[in-house]
Amino acid sequence: MCVRMCPLTADEAQAVLDARQRAGVHAIQLIERPDPVDDAHPGSTMPVYVPDGAGGLAVVRLAWGFPLGDKPHAVFNTRIESALEHLRQGRGMWANAIANGRCLVPVRAFYEGHMTERAPSPATGRRVKRPYRFRLPDARAFLIAAVQEDGHFSIVTTRPNASVASVHDRMPLVLGPGESSIWLGPDFASLADRSALPLASEPERL
Repeated sequence: MCVRMCPLTADEAQAVLDARQRAGVHAIQLIERPDPVDDAHPGSTMPVYVPDGAGGLAVVRLAWGFPLGDKPHAVFNTRIESALEHLRQGRGMWANAIANGRCLVPVRAFYEGHMTERAPSPATGRRVKRPYRFRLPDARAFLIAAVQEDGHFSIVTTRPNASVASVHDRMPLVLGPGESSIWLGPDFASLADRSALPLASEPERL
């Protein structure tokens, strides 16, 4: 379950779009170890790419997490299996979002807590799940598939590939080069299998 990411700023996200027409231009800085102060968590407002209606993308700021009852950001991950079933049935929490609200979240990294590895928290001294940072190798940033509706977005998750399986039993649906148009197009369900997309990871020092 993804509960932490290192997002791009809105200016960086726009700069990436602006640089798409200029080959060889690096729109954002390479940061080897992002500052946790800049990380996003459910409830954070982040820049997200949405279709602009003219064949391109636009940057909008959306809140991470769909509301549920009196909790404004309670549902922040969307299982691709559940979303596809809701789409097939034509009803359910994700039916409209997966059909009409597919979007892209630009990040430098995402984090998963290890299922069994523990380390003492520097804040409390209690042993907590050690977070692992995941990135797309040789990329300054990459895109994660998401769905959005009414000012909120949720990260789409899928079965873990070999890079993630030893740490967690789910992973965000990370998109490789050229796959953003597939996620936004009619064949998006074909991207559920991430086994061919290796990720780089390292444990975070607490």
